[in-house]
Amino acid sequence: MAKYLLLKHYRGAPAAVNDVPMDQWAPEEITAHIQYMRDFADRLVETGEFVEERALAPEGTFVRYDGEGKPPVTDGPFAETKDLIAGFMLIDVDNYERALELAGELSAAPGAGGKPIHEWLELRPLWGEPLVITE
Repeated sequence: MAKYLLLKHYRGAPAAVNDVPMDQWAPEEITAHIQYMRDFADRLVETGEFVEERALAPEGTFVRYDGEGKPPVTDGPFAETKDLIAGFMLIDVDNYERALELAGELSAAPGAGGKPIHEWLELRPLWGEPLVITE
């Protein structure tokens, strides 16, 4: 089994076919979209391929260690993941082809007008083994 992260983006990916921002959807369209996501996750629970999913809150801060004292914190001026990533689903599948299949299916979640979004999802494998430097 291999774990893959499916990332849903606010922006930064190519435009979806049904590219109407969620804040312009009717309440019933949002409900249908969320239900599709839940049903999708429930099916993956049944097959043993589901690990976790989360929508991400819009808040976020960059922090770094800067020596002694309080770490510096910033809210820009560069693009931050809070501006780009809407949420994620972590799956555990037999192979890359299955991960592609599931990402394609998730991309078809309904959006405005009840039509599939056909959004681009970022598919990222998790590191399977720790990096070992032999030199």
